[in-house]
Amino acid sequence: MCWCSSSSTWCQPMSRSGPSMNPSSDTPAISTIFRMADHATPRERPAAGTARAAVILAGVKTEDAQTEDAQTEDANTVLFHTDGRTGVVTLNRPRALNALIHPMVIRIDEALAAWADDPAVHQVLIRGAGERGLCAGGDIRAIHDDAKAGNTASAGFWRDEYRLNARIARYPKPYVALMDGITMGGGVGVSAHGSVRIVTERSRVAMPETGIGFVPDVGGTYLLGRAPGELGTHLALTGTAVGAADALLCGLADHFVPADRLPELTAALAGAPAHEVLPRYAAAPGPGELADRRGWIDRCYAAATVEEIVERLLGQGEPAAKEAAGTILAKSPTALKVTLAALRRAAGLGPLERVLAQEFRVSCNALGAPDLVEGIRAQVVDKDRSPRWSPATLAEVTGADVECFFAPLGEDRELRLPPPPEDLSRG
Repeated sequence: MCWCSSSSTWCQPMSRSGPSMNPSSDTPAISTIFRMADHATPRERPAAGTARAAVILAGVKTEDAQTEDAQTEDANTVLFHTDGRTGVVTLNRPRALNALIHPMVIRIDEALAAWADDPAVHQVLIRGAGERGLCAGGDIRAIHDDAKAGNTASAGFWRDEYRLNARIARYPKPYVALMDGITMGGGVGVSAHGSVRIVTERSRVAMPETGIGFVPDVGGTYLLGRAPGELGTHLALTGTAVGAADALLCGLADHFVPADRLPELTAALAGAPAHEVLPRYAAAPGPGELADRRGWIDRCYAAATVEEIVERLLGQGEPAAKEAAGTILAKSPTALKVTLAALRRAAGLGPLERVLAQEFRVSCNALGAPDLVEGIRAQVVDKDRSPRWSPATLAEVTGADVECFFAPLGEDRELRLPPPPEDLSRG
């Protein structure tokens, strides 16, 4: 049975003074990350291609994060300064892997708007504080609580977040993103739409939403839908985290710079434009995994349904293909089918703004579906890693179920973005 309708109240427009996704002092931010089985930090992990089978979706809730004061956090969660000709944005929640909360999104958007008109600022740089990554995503614990309570704060957060993603994509000045370490979910949204996207040997880039009963957003279906062949479909359905070489191959990044050269690069950007500075620091990344797997990936993921994709993967005789099938079958069946539909539809929508409008519909409609709350419960709240998906199997998810996620929200609730001056497709 379809659980959503155009009369849903989930996605009412939220003013910037309305409810936010800012956690209270006793509700610490929980960021979405991939944790290796040996509990190594991203700085300690091997490059992409090692022990991928050991990667699982997890939540971070450190003792330090639990004691953060909410008011102090509001003021310091994102920092801004100018360094010569460069405006610098620093996501500053290192104990929560720089996970995004609503006030951060609003402040970044306001800073970018101001710098766009400032003749002294020639380019923008975004980076993450701490030693683990740029940004691990959004506060999924807050989304869980919001959806469970039937509130609309998540819709307000997404509305502003997607507007920020669109601003980044059409920013009139070079926007340099240091995608060092963990860059996932919302972290991809504030980086991979930029004009100068830099990865390092420590980068782990992913859209892991299907593991929590959600669908890639923040323009993720736009980016993955434009990856070569069916690589984007593979990454979207499995939630696989990729390293530098594969991020470059998939069009999620532009340049590789060794991590130990980032301080020099950042300092050089103070006095010269990115296109002049980068050739001195860019290098060739180490080997990736996906290029050698393009054959079976393109064959299998070109199938019309998720069921057929899984069947083809299991029939390949390749261990990595069989592993991918197992990974997919552990995800939310509904999220998998909606994700495949969203990717295929995004490819024909044109500019990012239209895709973000579709993602906003899907995200808001997902708030009323059972799998989002259940997926976050299993991965982050109770941490039993045993979600009880509903429906439980791919065969039980009907076409009507999928269409519910694309149902109109109502004229006054849709995401409206200014049309871009031109098609922003990188393809």
